[in-house]
Amino acid sequence: MIKHKLNNGLRIVMEQIPSFRSVTFGIWVKTGSRNEIGSDNGISHFIEHMLFKGTERYTAQDIAEVFDGIGGNVNAFTSKEYTCYYAKVLDQHLPLAVDVLSDMFFHSQFDGEELEKEKNVILEEIAMYEDTPDDMVHDLITKASYGDHPLAAPILGTESLLQAMQSDDLRKYLKENYHLGNTVISIAGNIEEGAVLRLMEEKFGHFDIQGTESVLELPTFQGNLLYHEKATEQNHICLSFPGCSLSDPRIYGMILLNNTIGGGMSSRLFQEIREKRGLAYSVYSYHSSHIDSGLFTLYAGTAPKQTAEVLKITMEVMQDIARNGITDNELQKGKEQLKGSLILSLESTSSRMNRLGKNELMLGRHYTLDQIIERIDAVSMDDLRSLYGTIFGNPFAMAMVGQSDQVISNFRRDQLVL
Repeated sequence: MIKHKLNNGLRIVMEQIPSFRSVTFGIWVKTGSRNEIGSDNGISHFIEHMLFKGTERYTAQDIAEVFDGIGGNVNAFTSKEYTCYYAKVLDQHLPLAVDVLSDMFFHSQFDGEELEKEKNVILEEIAMYEDTPDDMVHDLITKASYGDHPLAAPILGTESLLQAMQSDDLRKYLKENYHLGNTVISIAGNIEEGAVLRLMEEKFGHFDIQGTESVLELPTFQGNLLYHEKATEQNHICLSFPGCSLSDPRIYGMILLNNTIGGGMSSRLFQEIREKRGLAYSVYSYHSSHIDSGLFTLYAGTAPKQTAEVLKITMEVMQDIARNGITDNELQKGKEQLKGSLILSLESTSSRMNRLGKNELMLGRHYTLDQIIERIDAVSMDDLRSLYGTIFGNPFAMAMVGQSDQVISNFRRDQLVL
């Protein structure tokens, strides 16, 4: 890994992989839905869309045709805490990809007519999401966990807020948040350090917008119950517990624990609910980390008549974990699973670019593969026991999307509290 600062202070992180013929280039900005105030919820995601709608040099069609014409991919995503614009191309086409993306980053026009058209696109995205209850329940559980905190706000925003946004609103937010201290360039693939740095100075050396990092309010875990009535064939249920932040030294223990509970086909929830009883097609758990907090979440989708049984089995699995922990075999299996998935991900320039960019933007530090493996191997049963106190120290949050809240209305959310 090579880390460099341009003359203006912009951070560049890169990884040379001479055996590859591809390069993935990304522009990372430390702003997302968490940084928005109530009235501009959804603006980070809206800006992400609008950067693809044309500059003085490239129309929206030009941008699409450039990357189609070189067999490359260009895209972007917005999360709760950051936004990323990226392109994956053959190594020979990196200068062209950087030229287009940098022009989008600095010179997008935010044309009023294009703005109105893109509002409709995002409204369709919101409608598609609302038609997908197994997606909706995950936003609902975040709100049940964090209440009115900005982390609970939807990344897409809402129809009314989106309709009110104008080009000047987007330009103002861009100027306040897309500044040098909030931005990182990440590159991985078949690159030559000197050539890349010269290219970065040419395209980003004039970047001079200064700013201050947002002061973030620490969320408090709420442990609430939320229900959304919707005509569905299944009940979609989530339970959430406090987890680990990105910088928490127990993060690898949390990932290992997640793998045991619901992170794969051999996990306890998958085996007990799907394989042994056939009560659900989709059942899993995941851990989401933020800069200062985290959530550990369980999900299951099942028929209304089976909901009570699925919840009963879920509680039995979690009660066993809370009282007895996991086994030595599960811990060792989880370590090998985690190391295997980590090493396999390194075969992709996109994964490497993502890892570099996110680590630099959110943590300001990087670990080598050997250092990460060492930390995974070092996780002990004592480390996991300290996590049980965090996870099971409060009533869990619960959310459901379905036709009736009868099963969950009187469900005891404090039954796992140690």
